[in-house]
Amino acid sequence: MVVQLFGLFIGFGLAVSGGVSLIMYLNLLTTGMTFTDYISFVSTRVESYLFLLGILIITLSIYIPRRKI
Repeated sequence: MVVQLFGLFIGFGLAVSGGVSLIMYLNLLTTGMTFTDYISFVSTRVESYLFLLGILIITLSIYIPRRKI
């Protein structure tokens, strides 16, 4: 139970830090970038991988069953 809760918090932190950065990069659209340019730029940034890793850790910590001792 504690490990799942720890995983949930770690995943939440990663997802929030990645998501905030991705939202911040949306300001590039106002400078004249197209949406495809934005996607290609974001796919090279570490923050997008942090966001995806955080979502994956959250999903695993919720849906992997606990061991019954």
